Amino acid sequence: MSNYTHQTAPTQFVEANGIHFAYRRFGKTGGVPLVFCQHYIGTMDYWDPAVTDGLARDREVILFNNAGVSSSSGEVPTTFEQIGANAIAFIRALGLKQVDVLGFSIGGMVAQEITLQAPDLVRRLIVDGTGPRGGQGMESLTQAAGRLFGATYDPPEGVWLAVKFSPSAAGQAAGREFLKRTHLRQVGRDPEVNDKVSPAQVEAMEKWGVQKKGSYDYLKTIRQPTLVVNGSNDVIMPTVNSFIMQQNLPNAQLIIYPDSNHGAHHQYPELFVGHVSMFLSD
Repeated sequence: MSNYTHQTAPTQFVEANGIHFAYRRFGKTGGVPLVFCQHYIGTMDYWDPAVTDGLARDREVILFNNAGVSSSSGEVPTTFEQIGANAIAFIRALGLKQVDVLGFSIGGMVAQEITLQAPDLVRRLIVDGTGPRGGQGMESLTQAAGRLFGATYDPPEGVWLAVKFSPSAAGQAAGREFLKRTHLRQVGRDPEVNDKVSPAQVEAMEKWGVQKKGSYDYLKTIRQPTLVVNGSNDVIMPTVNSFIMQQNLPNAQLIIYPDSNHGAHHQYPELFVGHVSMFLSD
């Protein structure tokens, strides 16, 4: 067991594909590590310590910034295929032969690509608040995100209350607690992303969202046990897409949390940790 936690794990660097990837590792070593893939314009410090430390009690957790994001060098590619390829290069550069992968939001798209491109590398997959290629309402994904992220909030981080949490009193209260937790780490925090990250990630989202005949066929090739998680009313990635994924993935189970939005795992962190822990250990 490492002595590090979400708050204290040092930022380390490894090189692959000519990119210096920033990452942090902590938790119980010796088993299959769990690699986290982050959401739109998010850094390692946008993860919820209640989730990362909760899961780190039973397994090693690896957080990282993909190419061009925050403290990692390089440029953000404009396709999830290439973003996924960079993530695979990062994982292999750590000398890992097998990992579990957890992807949130666009990180869930990256997680799907990792599994498709390197099936030997992924033991189990968790896709949270995400959707398949060409999913329902995904062609308007960037419009919905644009409206939410383009509005004015006071303080500015209030955008995450609108994007991730139910508008109910309970949802907003959970959101405020989440924001407090994300500031627990005071030393060695990641810099915010630069102005090139959002346009590149938006372009990748637009390409992913294009509907074509047979868009979901690729899901049938993902044989790994998969946990699909979402909120009851995801305003970014419409919740129906989680049902689509569960129906098309050969070995998937689905959890929908009540009175919740895009960041249901932040609203119910203890429940989420319990569900993920059971899924990874059974």
